[in-house]
Amino acid sequence: MPEKTLIVLLGPTGVGKTDLSLRIAQLLNCPIISSDSRQLYKGLEIGTAAPTKEQMKRVKHYFVGTLELSDYYSASRYEEDVMNLLDRLYTDLDVVLMTGGSMMYIDAVCNGLDELPTVSDEVRSLLSDRYKKEGLESLCKELERLDPVHYKQVDLKNHKRVIHALEICYMTGKPYSDLHTHSKKQRPFRILKIGLTRDREDLYDRINRRVDQMISNGLEEEARAVYPHRELNSLNTVGYKEMFAYISGEWTLEKAIEKIKRNTRIYSRKQMTWFKRDPEIKWFSPEQEEDIIQYILKYISE
Repeated sequence: MPEKTLIVLLGPTGVGKTDLSLRIAQLLNCPIISSDSRQLYKGLEIGTAAPTKEQMKRVKHYFVGTLELSDYYSASRYEEDVMNLLDRLYTDLDVVLMTGGSMMYIDAVCNGLDELPTVSDEVRSLLSDRYKKEGLESLCKELERLDPVHYKQVDLKNHKRVIHALEICYMTGKPYSDLHTHSKKQRPFRILKIGLTRDREDLYDRINRRVDQMISNGLEEEARAVYPHRELNSLNTVGYKEMFAYISGEWTLEKAIEKIKRNTRIYSRKQMTWFKRDPEIKWFSPEQEEDIIQYILKYISE
């Protein structure tokens, strides 16, 4: 009986994952699991470069447009949902393809996350209110008191990371760092990681052109439609934050577009820094399509 295999096609935003993933999935006759934390939400198709309806007719996709903007979601829930889905898919399939660029989501499935408690609505609401009233500095000071180890490690400018650590401290009565072990879980399937990379100048040019295409496709109208919900965490993302600044009159459209391009380029660098730490990833240029396919076929035949 062939071993079950999860192929993970990853890389920075704009590198060319979507087209290649469709060709691989059609060749292997398997579905695609999206590992993009924003494509999960309905109504953000243009700004997240989600697969089109035509593309989703060609290949069955999971975790695209399944959540409302107000739904709470996390990497740990994604891990649980994907593992349950794979358990069902592997009853009929030997190979499944996962593709995307959300680093934590990919790691959650490949390595597993620490078993942290589910944060109650009360604690989440309490810390959210405190952040709005007291600001980030006050929460950072509390984190330093409750968990000095994690305080020295966390990005203190990232309010979501600080708040999450405090949520766990509140829920358990223990320092977040005591529970965050980074131990790797064993999976009942093989994992083949394929990374796509391009020359930085080429990638930046593709990102800039893709943003221009998003504008032509109606990103402004899409942003206006979700503007009343701009405080939601699902919209705290590149493309929408900048358009909201334009819609509110803070920036010109030209400045918003330039900021989207710049912030997307910055995000792509963060993605590559994260991915480059993983020695299990085999890197290719998207132009090496035939090499990638042969690499996959050889692996799954072993």
